[in-house]
Amino acid sequence: MDAITSTVGQRPGKVIAVHLSYRSRAEQRGRIPAHASYFLKTSSSLCGPGEVVRPEGTELLGFEGEVAAVIGTTAKDVTPEDGWAHVGWITASNDLGLHDLRKADRGSNVRSKSGDGFTPVGPTLLDARTLDPSALRVRTWLDGELVQDDSTAGMLFTIGEMVADLSRFMTLEVGDVILVGTPAGASVAQPGQRIEVEVSSDADPSVTTGRLVTTVVSGPALAPWGNPPEVDDAQRSDAWGHEVRTTEEPAAFELTDELRERLASVAVATLSSQLRQRGYNEVSIDGVRPLAVGKTMVGRARTLRYVPFRPDQFKAKGGGFNAQKRAIDDVGPGEVLVMDARGVENAGTLGDILALRAQVRGAAGIVTDGCVRDHALVAALDLPVWSAGGPHPAVLGRRHIPWDTDVDIACGGALVQVGDVIVGDDDGVLVIPPALVVEVLEASEQQEAEEAFIAEMVAAGESVDGLYPLNAAWREKYEQWQAGRTASGAANQTDAN
Repeated sequence: MDAITSTVGQRPGKVIAVHLSYRSRAEQRGRIPAHASYFLKTSSSLCGPGEVVRPEGTELLGFEGEVAAVIGTTAKDVTPEDGWAHVGWITASNDLGLHDLRKADRGSNVRSKSGDGFTPVGPTLLDARTLDPSALRVRTWLDGELVQDDSTAGMLFTIGEMVADLSRFMTLEVGDVILVGTPAGASVAQPGQRIEVEVSSDADPSVTTGRLVTTVVSGPALAPWGNPPEVDDAQRSDAWGHEVRTTEEPAAFELTDELRERLASVAVATLSSQLRQRGYNEVSIDGVRPLAVGKTMVGRARTLRYVPFRPDQFKAKGGGFNAQKRAIDDVGPGEVLVMDARGVENAGTLGDILALRAQVRGAAGIVTDGCVRDHALVAALDLPVWSAGGPHPAVLGRRHIPWDTDVDIACGGALVQVGDVIVGDDDGVLVIPPALVVEVLEASEQQEAEEAFIAEMVAAGESVDGLYPLNAAWREKYEQWQAGRTASGAANQTDAN
């Protein structure tokens, strides 16, 4: 029996869920609604902690950690100011849904959201009279890793407003449940994974529902009648919370291990020269320096944008699992997180804990045109970091608000888009459009081979006149020199074998 039924004494008649209510989730989706919108879940989907079945032949069981508001007194045509007074209890919930059936429902969510066990609640109910509705925190863990962390202070609509809005059209009865929406970080769980959701009070963290634990298990396939499960890449991206491409539709450019090694062996100064020859003059991230010299960095760009501090917006977006934490927690192996801090030189944008998290995630590096706090500790990590302005002890809330992730940004005067190739060494950091990588790399390797020959000739006493750059006579000598090197390399390889 679920916690609501055991506490209220009857199974709720209605389960109402809110589409978008947290600003963090709305910005992740790219739209800020003016008003709340809702859908219904069946009361038979309610359950307590335990297992939820993902049917064989489906792939996208989405989880959403949420605050559940349980109606304590009948509400009809109440005002937003009085709405909270009709909430009797608060508990944790997990708004599970099978995205494979969303197309079949065409927006109604009848089957995709109302399967048996798709609305776990509990494990305990908190007396709403003792709680501040604007200071409720919801956190979600997937296999022990925190993936959602936000406060109702960051909601677009208050719980009282939701109660009032719904009561204009329907009578909310004792025991009815409102799932008040999910913050950023909702994603997909696989069979064998464990989802935990907890709701607590920011005013007194000891006041908590406890963790609502749900384990995903595999189950039999759905019966063959009715609409079959169906997904596409758009549906996958929506469910996972980021762009997903199938193996049947690969990305146009892949930064292979071979390309990474070759890019790392070429000087950024050489790459810059080749980009400039192609009209790309604004692709260096100016003003940034490596925290530790002698390191190189090659990776695909992920982005984070900071905006100027303002108290009201920092309260709404600066706390909890904010954009900065989400960016660090989502950066993947071989990726470079690039931060747009507007060139501010008196506020930190990264500290040792978040840098360590990026290192553990396998990030190829971090670039910020702001400052770094815990400077020595970050520099000692096995993570290449470039920053502007030197060290600064300030934390968030002095000059910056972490605003959004994976958007086009300007860092050090350069446009950076998600997926751009970022290359760094002691000379600086470059942004290379993916379509130019192979062409620019091959030309850079050719340039460095020529410059090795020129340096050898200069060391031997030759004048740079006609040699740098190569005129026709010197180019013929260079080609003979290069042919000799190629032959010598092939002979050495044969001997080694």
